[in-house]
Parts: sequence; structure tokens; C-alpha cells
Amino acid sequence: MDRRVVVTGLGVVTPLGHDLEGFWQNLLAGQCGIDQITAFDASKFDTRIAAEVRNFDPTPAFPSPKEVRRTDRFSQFGVFAAYQALKDSGIDLDRIDRDTAGVILGSGIGGLYTVEEQHKILLNRGPGRLSPFLIPMLILNMASGMFSMYYKLRGPNLATCSACATANHAIGEAWRTIKMGDATVMFAGGTEATIVPMGIGGFCAMRAMSTRNDDPKRSSRPFDADRDGFVMGEGAGVVVLEELEHARARGARIYCEIAGYGNTADASHVTAPAPEGEGAARCMRMALRSAGLNPEDISYINAHGTATPQGDICETQAIKTVFGEHARKLAVSSTKGATGHMLGAAGAVELAICSKAIQNGVAPPTINLDNPDPQCDLDYVPHTAREMKITGVINNSFGFGGHNACIIATRFDG
Repeated sequence: MDRRVVVTGLGVVTPLGHDLEGFWQNLLAGQCGIDQITAFDASKFDTRIAAEVRNFDPTPAFPSPKEVRRTDRFSQFGVFAAYQALKDSGIDLDRIDRDTAGVILGSGIGGLYTVEEQHKILLNRGPGRLSPFLIPMLILNMASGMFSMYYKLRGPNLATCSACATANHAIGEAWRTIKMGDATVMFAGGTEATIVPMGIGGFCAMRAMSTRNDDPKRSSRPFDADRDGFVMGEGAGVVVLEELEHARARGARIYCEIAGYGNTADASHVTAPAPEGEGAARCMRMALRSAGLNPEDISYINAHGTATPQGDICETQAIKTVFGEHARKLAVSSTKGATGHMLGAAGAVELAICSKAIQNGVAPPTINLDNPDPQCDLDYVPHTAREMKITGVINNSFGFGGHNACIIATRFDG
């Protein structure tokens, strides 16, 4: 367990851009990827806005256009993000042991688009007209499996599924896999594509999403007193984790080091966070303990911060519980005001953000924080990105079912 793990590659597909640098610059500029839904006619839905990925072409990451047609949108996002992370890492796959290179790429829901389309066929045309690719397209492990098949990565391979904590769990388990000596390189993250009638309708039925339909750019309002729910996003994020000596031997560019991982359960409620964020607090403490760090070693937190009324309050309470007086010195931001909530992909996109924040010494802003909730009284980096020295970060992800996952990344100084 004394093996060190570093981040050497990043790949994202987001509503703010399909490439890392474009996404990062748009995020720092305070841009917002939320707009009216164009994927289907949402006129009868309570929520008619979302953060869609538009003008997306996955073909560069796939062996052929035929393979693209045989995959669900969530898999296309995931494979493309992993392909980008591979390119960003500079790894020459022909010069590494592919038996020790693996993939953990999860999804909160999987192929919901395929489920909807094939269900229509079943009802209207009968079971004989269902696609033979129905099951491979919808099962949520397929993004992980496909990337390993396309790029001949024969190491550990699986998919996590823990709602909005999915990607952080994937990264944490990939970190653990390298620490245990079972791999030297892991591609880890999450992918999601649920902006379809069933996905939007289901969350509308829960009354979990914003209905600020006439003002989409200002609809996602983390920690703001006027917040009224999250806004759905879609996309994928993948990070390349690498054993330090393996990375050094090939002269890799290192973004940061993954130092700790927390994984706890609220054991409280299906959708609501535990009172006062108790489960989230235990998760952050576990991550600090596994990293061997003190609260004072953290300078920035990328909050789960979904803009739900109770969730933002509970996360604020959890941060105060864990960090005490140091909580007032932390920069805390939620980037979901810009990207929407990407569900099972959120944690990986946000760890990419954390990695860039450490590399560049910039904390991204929480946009739309115009009227802070009195119960959310920390420094949330409102409106404008902030230049600052960032040595240690916590990336928080909390999901339905009471799943909590926290990743700690630190500046790598050799």
C-alpha cells in the first residue's frame, strides 16, 4: 500500500466543451452550458431545461462508424473521454504491459436512451424486431468493457454504479487497485446520458429539479437562497491514474497525486442526505485519514453542491464538522451551476477540474450565487475564478441510496 498514485491524463465530454482546455477556459470564464432541451419535445414537462452535449462526434475514438452505431450515447461519451485521457497522458500503449493496464468506468443509470427506443419497438412492432444489441447497449458496464476491448487493456476491469457517487467510487477503487499492486495504469471515471423523456420525467416526478425554465443560464444556483433543485447534465470524465515510478520512467507530465479516498454510507434515506451531513462528514474524515493529512492541509473543496434545498445545507454542515475553524479559510465551489449535474459522470469531470485547479493555481467559481443562503455561509468563490495556491483538494460526490465518495488530490512536488 506504499505505492504512490498520480494523475497523468484527463479527458472530458461536457456541455461546456468536448476537449479539456476548451472546457477549462469556459468554466473559468463563468460560462453556463444549460439551455432549453433540444433532444426531444419537453413542452409538457415541468422542467424543460438541461445541460446537453451538442455537436458531439465520437468516431475518432471508435474502430469504425459501425461500432458507434452499436453503442448507446453514454458509452460513446465514456469511450471518447477515455480516448482523450489516453492522448493527454502521452502513454504509448505499445510500450507498456497491457496486462497491468485496466479500466473502471461506471454509470449511474446506463443506456436509458436504448431502453426507451427499444421499448417503443417492442410495443409497436413486437419482440422479433428488437435489436440484437439491445442488452450490450443498455448495460452500464459496457463503456468500460468497450474501451478495454478497443485498446486491448487486459488489466482489472469493472464498472461502478452508485448514483451520483459513481465516478468518484471508480477513481477511488482504481487508486486502491494500483496501491495494491494489481495494476500500474488505470483509466477511471464515469459517463451518463439521461436527457431523455424517461430520465427528465422521472426526476420531475420526484420534484428534484429546477423549474426555472425561462432563465436557463441562471437556473442552477448552488448554495443560493433562491435555488429550487438541480439541473440535469450529461457527458463523461476519465482520468488516467498511474503508479508513480511507472510514470517517472516514461517521463510523464504529472497533474497531481491522489492521496486519499473515503467511501461511506448514510444508511439513512433513499434520496435525502443524512441529517447534518453526518455520512458525508465521515467520508471526508476517512479520506483525510487514508491520506495521512490534517484538515489544515486542504485548501480547496469541489463541493457536490447540486443546488437542492437540503443537500447544500447538509454539505455545508459536514464541511464545518470536519474542518472546524479551518472551514472559514477554505475555498469551496460547486461547478454544477455551469455544467449541470452530470450524475454518474460528475465526480470524474470534477476531479479533472481539481487537477487543473492544482496545476494552474486557480479555484473555479460558483456561478449564480447572488443571494447566499444564510445556512450556507462558507467561501464558495462566487461568480469569479480565484487565483490562489492550491496544495490539497477534496472532491465530494454523494448519491441516492446514501452513497458517499470523497477523493483527495495533492500537489505533486517530486
